Amino acid sequence: MTKILHRSIGTNLPRAVAGEGIHISDSEGRSYIDGSGGAAVSCLGHNHPEVLEAMKAQMGRIAYAHTSFFTTDVAEELAEQLVDLAPKGLDYVYLVSGGSEAVEAALKMARQYFVEIGQSQRRHIIARRQSYHGNTIGALATGGNAWRRAQFKPILPETHHVSPCYAYRDMQSGETPEAYAERLATELEAKIVELGTDKVMAFVAEPVVGATLGAVGPVADYFKRVRQICDKYGILLILDEVMCGMGRTGSIFALEQEGIVPDLLTIAKGLGGGFQPIGAVLLSEKIYRAFADGSGLFQHGHTYIGHPIAAAAANKVVEILKRPDVMANVLKMGDRLQAGLDAALGQSPNVGDIRGRGLFRGVEIVADKDTKQPFDPARRIHSKIKKEAMQRGLMCYPMGGTIDGVHGDHVLLAPPYIIQPEQVDVIVERLAAAINAAVLI
Repeated sequence: MTKILHRSIGTNLPRAVAGEGIHISDSEGRSYIDGSGGAAVSCLGHNHPEVLEAMKAQMGRIAYAHTSFFTTDVAEELAEQLVDLAPKGLDYVYLVSGGSEAVEAALKMARQYFVEIGQSQRRHIIARRQSYHGNTIGALATGGNAWRRAQFKPILPETHHVSPCYAYRDMQSGETPEAYAERLATELEAKIVELGTDKVMAFVAEPVVGATLGAVGPVADYFKRVRQICDKYGILLILDEVMCGMGRTGSIFALEQEGIVPDLLTIAKGLGGGFQPIGAVLLSEKIYRAFADGSGLFQHGHTYIGHPIAAAAANKVVEILKRPDVMANVLKMGDRLQAGLDAALGQSPNVGDIRGRGLFRGVEIVADKDTKQPFDPARRIHSKIKKEAMQRGLMCYPMGGTIDGVHGDHVLLAPPYIIQPEQVDVIVERLAAAINAAVLI
């Protein structure tokens, strides 16, 4: 009898006992391909010897030092690595212990920035519907995942949402990607004007939407238009790369493919590769200077931020990600994964869209391919796919509520960057079999 309050009560979860490369083994001797990296976390696979050695070496020096008393070499080195890698304009790093913490910290930074520069009337946050930014109260309020927000709505702070950039569902017949991007930008600007051009503090978005939509990227120059609008009204742009960043889409930062730089950037998941909990906020010089020349502090903090062992793990993960062959493999295997999914599922009457970048791919499941009609939510197709995939030795990341928080199903794939061609093919084979079985139940 378990004493753990599991995510789903009453389920009989297998017990993970070992991990090696792209596989996890359970106590019954079954082996699973980690086709989703857990939740896009295990970017270098399991039991990576270089990362484990870096952690062991740090344990031999110091395991913990509270950041109100000390900094550490390993934390300083991680910050330098991240700033060196980041696009010009992201100049400082604030270390945290995960994605929700990173988003929460970024929201507080945005608010404090405006207080420091004498614009304390700015308080409104705008994000997008069908987004996910974390499960802490501020992050949950910012996210546009209707199902996750529903029961907590009475205690969530006020936030505002505009349409996602979701071409498969929302781009109109005959509309070009450029016209669609312009329409979405116009909607954002109208929302800013409605709330008050001097009262909005931040716009928050995932460059490639992860869990809630399933690897949905932007069209045309959407983010360039967003950046221009934020600049026009003095609004901070916060990009959330907790899931899509750290190489997942084929570049270290997903925003690199959009040709813009945000004021604040959140990362986590792949930053620590699953070896330790860690996240970070990268911030611009102007935000840092507002704090440094104003109150002289950032009024925030958690006990485990800048944890030396977590920083050591992340340092080694980032060092490995910088190696040219790693991102090259993400792009090459990402193309193979897309091609395999297209071949295996592209003609399925129950697959509406196959999308993504790099090793971040989504498959949207439909009841009718021609009309894009989703399955009845009561059928819980996404849950059935997960069960069927696990029975076939594949971990994937299916979700429901794709369209509006209630209707729609998709599967997210985010395998480790070390994956090889034949392993990609096995993922495709097992996922296709799982989807085909699930829709028949």
